[in-house]
This record gives sequence, structure tokens and C-alpha cells, in this order.
Amino acid sequence: MARIATMDLSSAFKPHWFSSDIDSLDTEAQADLKNNCELPRHIAVIMDGNGRWARLKGKTRVEGHAAGVDSVRDVVEACAQLGIGYLTLFTFSTENWKRPEKEVSALMQLLIRVLRKETRELHDNNIRLNVIGNLNLLPEKVRHVLRETMELTKNNSRLVLSIALSYSGKWDIVQACRSIAFDVQNGQLEAKDIDEQLFSSCLSTASIPDPELLIRTSGEFRISNFMLWQSAYTEIYFTNTYWPDFRRSQLYEAIRDFQSRERRFGQTSEQINTKKTATK
Repeated sequence: MARIATMDLSSAFKPHWFSSDIDSLDTEAQADLKNNCELPRHIAVIMDGNGRWARLKGKTRVEGHAAGVDSVRDVVEACAQLGIGYLTLFTFSTENWKRPEKEVSALMQLLIRVLRKETRELHDNNIRLNVIGNLNLLPEKVRHVLRETMELTKNNSRLVLSIALSYSGKWDIVQACRSIAFDVQNGQLEAKDIDEQLFSSCLSTASIPDPELLIRTSGEFRISNFMLWQSAYTEIYFTNTYWPDFRRSQLYEAIRDFQSRERRFGQTSEQINTKKTATK
């Protein structure tokens, strides 16, 4: 379990929540997205490139992670304003525990600082915090702050903000298998009853829909063990932008790209077009 060190990250926090509400150009851009085509119900983001961004700026990796907080705030705000129901951010993977202890410790402290600083803003703007992952591996201080934020925001409905902490897709699938196997072993479930719907209900994401759009920053072309089951039919958007430079304008580009795609789910284009015509 990571030790939480003490360090000064106060310069990373400059909260100006929903200041863009008075930005007419941004309001117009959002209206265009809403009018253009259906918006994704759930967007997931692999926030990558903090370390490389910091290296280019002559900063430490921890400063890179801290700089990414502004990107988180801007993307959360934009999704809430657009009416996106669910946003999931891949914050810390199970593989990230292998990083140097000093960096992991700083990341845990940064997480605590962000939650304490932003919880009231999340609540005041009707945003609910949800957390997925193997939380038993997190320091108790982190789990305590997470519980406080989730309890305060549990009835909020504008946007469900899920943070994937100590998470991996393989872990999620394995823990679901264990849960099902336990129920079969104890006679609460028969093997013939196991189907995709049951399996999905045993994942850590059971309370949220599968993502329709997955964004990966920093120019990497992989999903890095993230939502492996849930992303079976997810549209994936890759961008070269490092996460600390990713803002709502880049989010809008990803959504426009999503809206330009034809989602067939195994059907033909002709079948999709026929259904669209029938519903008009």
C-alpha cells in the first residue's frame, strides 16, 4: 500500500467551475453538436501523456499529473453542459502500482487534494461521483475521502462521473467470474443461467451503461486493459494531444468524429438506413 508523502501542490488548483456558461461561442459549439446528431450517452477517457507533457515542459512527472486536473475539470463541465449522462476517467490502473513509490505516493496525495477541493463544486452542480476498481489496494485516507464524496453526491443526477482507480479490465472480468462461481458453488445459481446480461451485472460497472465513445490521448493506439468487456462495441477515438493540453475543444472534435460514424452492431448499412427511415 502506498505511503502518502507531504508536498506542496497548491498551485495546481484554480477552480473556476462553469465559467464557460457565459461563453457565447462555446454555447454555440455545444448547440451545433446537439443539433448535428445523437450525442454519446457515456464517454470514457484514458487520460494519458502527463509524464511526457511534463518532460517537454522541463517539469516533474508529478507536476504533469497536477496539470491534468484542469483538463479533468474542463471535460467534466463540458459533458455536464452537453447533457452527457456518464463520464468515466481512467485515473490509475492496477499496473500503475508498479511505478516508483514516490510518484505513487504523490498521486495519492494529489487525488486527496483534488477531491477535497472539488467535492463541493461537484455537489453544487448536481454531479455524482462513482468509483470503480480494486479499492482495497488504496490507502485508507484515500478511501475515506472517496466515501465522503460519494455519500455527499449520491443523489445527484446531472452527470455520473466515474473514476477508475486501481482498475483493470482483466481484474474486472476475473472478479465477476469469481462472484458467479461462488454463487454456483453455493447453489444460488445454475451454470445454464449464465449469460452476457448476468455477467455484465457482476462487473464493477453494473450501475452504468457501456461507453459509446472511448477517447485515448497522447498518440498511443491501445486501450491499456481498460473496460475490456464493456468496450465490445465502443467507438474509439485516438488523439496525439497530451492530457494536460486536452480541453473541451478537443472533446468536441472527438464527439463530431463519433457522430460521423455509422454504428451497425453487426448489421448492414442497408438495415440501419431502413430502420432510420421507418422511425421518421
